[in-house]
Amino acid sequence: MKLEQIMNAMPALLKGSVLTLELTVISIIFGMILGLFLALGRLSKNKVVNSCCWFYIWLFRGTPLLLQIFFIYFAFPMFFTPPLKLLDFPSALIALSLNSAAYMAEILRAAIQSIDKGQMEAAKALGMSYGQAMKKVIIPQSYRRLIPPVGNEFIMLLKDSALVSSIGMTELLRVTTQIANRTGNAVIYLPCAAMYLILTTIFTVIFEKLEKRYSVYE
Repeated sequence: MKLEQIMNAMPALLKGSVLTLELTVISIIFGMILGLFLALGRLSKNKVVNSCCWFYIWLFRGTPLLLQIFFIYFAFPMFFTPPLKLLDFPSALIALSLNSAAYMAEILRAAIQSIDKGQMEAAKALGMSYGQAMKKVIIPQSYRRLIPPVGNEFIMLLKDSALVSSIGMTELLRVTTQIANRTGNAVIYLPCAAMYLILTTIFTVIFEKLEKRYSVYE
């Protein structure tokens, strides 16, 4: 592939990269929010809540992400009459967020459980309820322990976002495939790989710096 062809393809690749990054960031944020509730549910002494949260985590960690994407995009709308018509971005966002939440739940649960039990006992001795102790004492202390595993989850989700190209979403991989089909030259996948490497490297460095500055693991 000529250098001129690659340069001509760069605007489309950059646009696809931005969409990939947007999808990843939004999904990880929603995943963390839902994951926190799932983690607290797994720590709950209520057997029904605990079991429901366990089942969710078991389901989404035990099935392929690609299958989850297909289910949200193709199968889920069929449960409605008339069938819903979901766009590719919302479908991809829902699937990635739900999948990320299952992994974030286990990350958050492990971080919370790593806090010394004496912290909870001390909070209760001060008259705090379980909820107040979790909100004001336990969860704030667990934040620093989350940096390394959350960084890993973010990088994994960034790469796994390429799977949404299967439902036609024009993220980085889909754009690259379209260019390859149009030009008849698959060498365009090399700059695509380079852009994934650049993105993952940037965020790897960012999370490493955050870890060195804030993490308890030194």
